Amino acid sequence: MIWHVALLRGINVGPSKRIAMNDLQALVERLGYEDVRTILNTGNIVFRGKKAAEATTAERIREAIERRHGFVTHTIVMPGTELDAIIREAPLVSVADNPSRHLVAFTMDKALLATARKLASQDWGVERLAVTARAAYVWSPKGVLASQSLEALSKLAKDTITTRNWSTVLKIQAAMRDE
Repeated sequence: MIWHVALLRGINVGPSKRIAMNDLQALVERLGYEDVRTILNTGNIVFRGKKAAEATTAERIREAIERRHGFVTHTIVMPGTELDAIIREAPLVSVADNPSRHLVAFTMDKALLATARKLASQDWGVERLAVTARAAYVWSPKGVLASQSLEALSKLAKDTITTRNWSTVLKIQAAMRDE
C-alpha cells in the first residue's frame, strides 16, 4: 500500500460544490482506500491504496462525488512520493517569503506544463512563475488575486489545474507522515 494524494478543484470555495470533509472521507473509504485523511476544508485528501494509474483513481473519486453529491469536480491524483518531489524541487522557496502568496499549480497534464514554460520565460515584474516537469509555481508578492502570472497560467490551463498555497502543500505532506 502506498500513499496517494487527491486534490479536488473548486470544493467548498463558494456556495456551490459543498462537501463536508467527513462525508468526503467516508466516500473515499467506501471506494476501498485506507487511512483516509482530509486536510483543511478545500478538497485535499491523502489515503493509502494499491499502486494504480493516477487517472483511474482520479476518475473513481470524481464519479463517486458526482453520484453522491450531483456535481463534477476536476480531480487530480498523484502518489505521495510525487508530492514529496514537487516540494523538494520547488524553485521559488528562496524568494517566496509569504507562504500564502506562494502557490503550487497541480495538473495531471504534463503537456500543459511543457506549454506553460513559455509563460515562465516572460517578465512578470515582481512576480515569479516557474515550471518543472511536475508542477508550476507562482510567487505573487502583491497577492494572488492581483497575480497576472497566475491569471495567465489559469487561462492557459482552463480547469485542468488546481492550486494550493505553500502552507497547505506542506500540511498535505505532513498528513501522510502523521501515523
